[in-house]
Amino acid sequence: MLLMTSAPAPRYGLLAVCLAAVILPLSFSAGAIATPAIGRDLGGSPLALAWITNAFMLTFGSLLLAAGTLADTYGRKRLFVTGVGLYVLVSLALGIAPSVLWLDTLRAMQGVAAAAALAGGSASLAELFDGHARTRAYSALGSSFGVGLALGPILSGWLISQLGWRAVFVTAALIGALALVLGVRHLRESRDPAAGRVDGVATVLFSAALGLLTWAIMQVPVDGWANPAVWGKLLAAALLLAGFVVSQQRAARPMLDLSLLRYPRFLGVQLLPIATCYCFVVLLVALPLRFVGIEGRSEVDAGLAMLALCGPMLVVPSVAAWLVRFASAGVICALGLVVAAFGLWWLGRIDAGAHPLAWVAPMLVIGVGTGLPWGLMDGLSVSVVPKERAGMATGIFSTTRVAGEGIALAIVTALSSGLIARQLGLALPCLPADQVAQAAQYLGAGEMTQARALLGAAPREVLAAAVASAFAEVTWALIAITLASAAVVLLFLAERPVTAQQTGLAAEFD
Repeated sequence: MLLMTSAPAPRYGLLAVCLAAVILPLSFSAGAIATPAIGRDLGGSPLALAWITNAFMLTFGSLLLAAGTLADTYGRKRLFVTGVGLYVLVSLALGIAPSVLWLDTLRAMQGVAAAAALAGGSASLAELFDGHARTRAYSALGSSFGVGLALGPILSGWLISQLGWRAVFVTAALIGALALVLGVRHLRESRDPAAGRVDGVATVLFSAALGLLTWAIMQVPVDGWANPAVWGKLLAAALLLAGFVVSQQRAARPMLDLSLLRYPRFLGVQLLPIATCYCFVVLLVALPLRFVGIEGRSEVDAGLAMLALCGPMLVVPSVAAWLVRFASAGVICALGLVVAAFGLWWLGRIDAGAHPLAWVAPMLVIGVGTGLPWGLMDGLSVSVVPKERAGMATGIFSTTRVAGEGIALAIVTALSSGLIARQLGLALPCLPADQVAQAAQYLGAGEMTQARALLGAAPREVLAAAVASAFAEVTWALIAITLASAAVVLLFLAERPVTAQQTGLAAEFD
């Protein structure tokens, strides 16, 4: 039995959660758009600049499971209000951060707040709405993420060009403050009296494992694979992860129910957010860094260019929900990933110095292709397991998505820096290897000025060409992961009939 209090206006409670859902992807994309400006203003090493985005994603993803338990134990509304309130305070602090170290630390705290807000807010919607109204509410929540993805780069670019990068974080705080006021007044408190306490040991094991894994991957371009410190972190991450798995197998109420992995369809669904990490999410960081830091475009122009990639997220997910009337969700998702892979191939063929319009068509293709699985995977995450396991399935899926994004960013950043270094070595063979490697890290972080200073004011065109060549090579890795994911998704999900939940999504078009 759930304990709850009355709420005067569910629609305003939904608005509160949706506003929070808008600022979460905005926080992700804003960090990428703002990084070149932050580097010019505060300096910082390439690794420190990379943590501006990775610190947020790491704490966000690693704490979602714990946040779900906290919501059930102490109250969904309470956790949402606490998370949004902390988010507002941290965002204001980011607006006055004096150094990149402070930025990285505060971004990690912002990720903690985001995990609490998302877990508490999404759980609160289940208590506010029933039946088709609940389906519409969660559809609105998904659309809000799309709005944040689509408008985040444009809003961030305009704010940076007009008011500076600090205005991005202050604006997010203002939107969060509105969500906080609405949430306090209109969300309904609820909790599960049978819920257990948060497993602190498991939370620390899981968070530390992800942190060390991400740190090790990001350290590779700096120290190389032969460095004992890199392998030490990887080994420690593996041991911590093994300890987490053992703790969950022995727990009476585990944070992560490993028995769900016995469902092949559930495993297939977990590949969807992983695939979209590599065909879409990493581009939200990589492309703004290239547009602003390497090609010298303004933040506004970069934001407008990103609209071609993110804009389809406003429409295509709803189209995907309608298409399940005619084909299985697995076929639709696999088709979308193949389309996205084609867009990646097209994107990788664009040379340095190409006209800005050359980017539009391939980015649109990627956005449309990614939008198909994006619109179905949240519903699939709960529809492929027994109803009584839906809550745990949602938590695992959300963790896979957000933690996977952080790991994908670290992998692609490290791979890009290594490939840029190789291209620079070919173009500038007389320079010391360590100098070239450091310059490559700066170029990977979108810092053209510092890279040129290290390389004796090498021509900008040579450095831009090295970045473009490395990006083309990176896209082949992204394509391989995307197509492999599409094949597995097709294998596990293609032959299944449309579920009741998917039919409910399609019914929204009636």
